[in-house]
Amino acid sequence: GIVSTTSASAPERLSGGSDVGSPATRVLAAIVAVGVPVLLLFAFVISPADDSMGDAVRLLYIHVPVAMITYVAFLLTALGSVLYLWKRSRWWDTVAYAAAEVGVVFCGLTLVTGSIWGRPTWNTWWEWSDVRLVTTLVLFLVYVGYLAFRKVPADPETRAKRAAIIGIIGAINIPIINRSVEWWENNTLHQSSSLTDGNLEDLTLFTWFVGAVVFGAAFLWLLIVRFRLAWLEEEIARHGLTVALAERRAESHVGVEQAVGGSIDGKIGGDQP
Repeated sequence: GIVSTTSASAPERLSGGSDVGSPATRVLAAIVAVGVPVLLLFAFVISPADDSMGDAVRLLYIHVPVAMITYVAFLLTALGSVLYLWKRSRWWDTVAYAAAEVGVVFCGLTLVTGSIWGRPTWNTWWEWSDVRLVTTLVLFLVYVGYLAFRKVPADPETRAKRAAIIGIIGAINIPIINRSVEWWENNTLHQSSSLTDGNLEDLTLFTWFVGAVVFGAAFLWLLIVRFRLAWLEEEIARHGLTVALAERRAESHVGVEQAVGGSIDGKIGGDQP
């Protein structure tokens, strides 16, 4: 599972040597560690330059998989949000939160790598008239706002409910981004997908596949680790609240005992000649 619990309290588990790793995360980390140099070798050395884009095409072996993982991450946030609103499950709320945080990282990488690729290809770092660029930026900002909202002090259930609504609304932008090239042909510098036109060479397609596997494994690793951290953070917060309430009750109990004891002593003292 993504998270496991023991009889120890959350602070004890976190400070007592337990970590957020597992055999599954170690396998994913190994795939990423081996896959990244393999991807770079294929992308920047073995694969050929493109006839029209030249060597700039090599950056797409990173940009396209990262963009695809961005969609997956935010769709998972939307799914987790829907299931949280339906079942009021803390597990799904934490999934949505973790996926959004990792998705923001991948979306930021999408914007950066796309901008670097666009400079030699379009002769510009950014073009505000390009619908896909602008809608992707909007997607990034919406989920940055989602993460910021989750840090606002509030009742946990109320905050989770409102964050879920933001997570669902934000995902509406994903199909708009995906189809923007076809819907706004005259307002985009992007070309249609090269993955679906059937004109890719075998080595080019294989390199894209390697990129998808590597970044997919990186996403799963980051998602699981971030989920477990968020779960432990929530347990620590709940534990701290429980301790604080117990201390307040103990203080109130001691205060009542002292007040009652003082009253009794006063009455006894007043009865003495």
